[in-house]
Amino acid sequence: MGEMIWLGILFPQASRRKPFLSIFLLLYSLLLLFCVHGSSSPFNDSVPFHLYHSSDSLLREIETLVGRHPDKFHIETMRGSNRGYLAEIVVVTYNHPQRQINKPKIRILLSFGQHGRELITTEVALQLLHIFVGERSVPYLDSQSIENILDNFIIKVVPMENLNGRKLVEAGDSCDRRNGRGVDLNRNWSVDWGKKEKDYDPYEEYPGSAPFSEPEAQIMRKLAVSFNPHIWVSVHSGMEALFMPYDHKNTIPAGLAGHIMKSILENLNLRHFQRKCLVGSGGGSVGYLAHGTTTDYMYDIAKVPMAFTFEIYGDASASQKDCFRMFNPIDKTTFQAVIDKWCTAFITLFEEGIKRLGGAQLSGSDKTTYLWDHLSVVDNDSKNKVRNRDVFELAVQELRNYFRLFFLSTVLLMFMFCSRISKNKFKDMNLTLNGA
Repeated sequence: MGEMIWLGILFPQASRRKPFLSIFLLLYSLLLLFCVHGSSSPFNDSVPFHLYHSSDSLLREIETLVGRHPDKFHIETMRGSNRGYLAEIVVVTYNHPQRQINKPKIRILLSFGQHGRELITTEVALQLLHIFVGERSVPYLDSQSIENILDNFIIKVVPMENLNGRKLVEAGDSCDRRNGRGVDLNRNWSVDWGKKEKDYDPYEEYPGSAPFSEPEAQIMRKLAVSFNPHIWVSVHSGMEALFMPYDHKNTIPAGLAGHIMKSILENLNLRHFQRKCLVGSGGGSVGYLAHGTTTDYMYDIAKVPMAFTFEIYGDASASQKDCFRMFNPIDKTTFQAVIDKWCTAFITLFEEGIKRLGGAQLSGSDKTTYLWDHLSVVDNDSKNKVRNRDVFELAVQELRNYFRLFFLSTVLLMFMFCSRISKNKFKDMNLTLNGA
């Protein structure tokens, strides 16, 4: 009786005229409900949708925010493609030209969401942009103090570097860190590209067919070359750590540059994280070496004086099957605490940038001589060097492609040649046997 009541509610016409069709439709509906609600994906079961923006809503909110503050913000969308695969990256620039200072401004490039599953990083990006224009606050700092700090900078923010990968996560694959065609963007850069460690995971860490094979990496390289930042930060989640170069070897840069970067990170760790963060080189601290990373490129090739990777959250107690919880907080208190403390840490980093780049002179062996009086000279020289290296890298990439084609052609010809020889031998054997 109960079943017929539900049939009458769901399919009133069918239940009266075609009872067998009604039963089929009911079973089909139950199957759909099971597929939607009974999936084992953490994205369906445990994602706190009330805490996190979708990619579309986050980018819309940023666009609206920029529209409210055209005197401080500029927004652009950079696009790229490779063999039919399309990618686009939104870039927001903060600059307050109405309040000039009597020295060149420090340029900062911040990237969030390079891995699709790390949603909390994009929420920090959104909060930071609101803080830049005084719409949200930072604990223990008033808006005027923040504005005075920001007057020293031009800041470019990439709130979601891997939009295509994020869409895959939102579709239900909450473990995916790759871009829209299965490449780890943080292995697609040219420094030590393609080297594989013993624990290499081809699903998670596939570096692409060549350095900069992916449009996202090409866009970010173009942005880095044109903007030529003094400070770079790539923001991730999975643990709590403050990393500096290098990722591909167990060491930090030698000399004054390495000392300055490490002292900045140690200060951040002490002031904001009670020394709970890992501090040092990515390759020496995290427990494995990573090859072809963005931060290593920014420091070694783009000659960014201060290059960092921040890991802002991780839940070591989470099940391996609950990828969302491993990389993102799921309760409101932790969610807000992560955003607040890391936004505050970014403001402290900006202050450190003023102190270090305003007064320190790095030796020639450390690749830069960033005195305020020499910024413009060094910038032009560095930009030309980066362009020359990019041309060289593209040439090497093309040579690799030609050698691949040559190798494949040689193998194919050898196969055809061997096949022909074997056929001739088979014919000779048949003739001999027939003659016998």
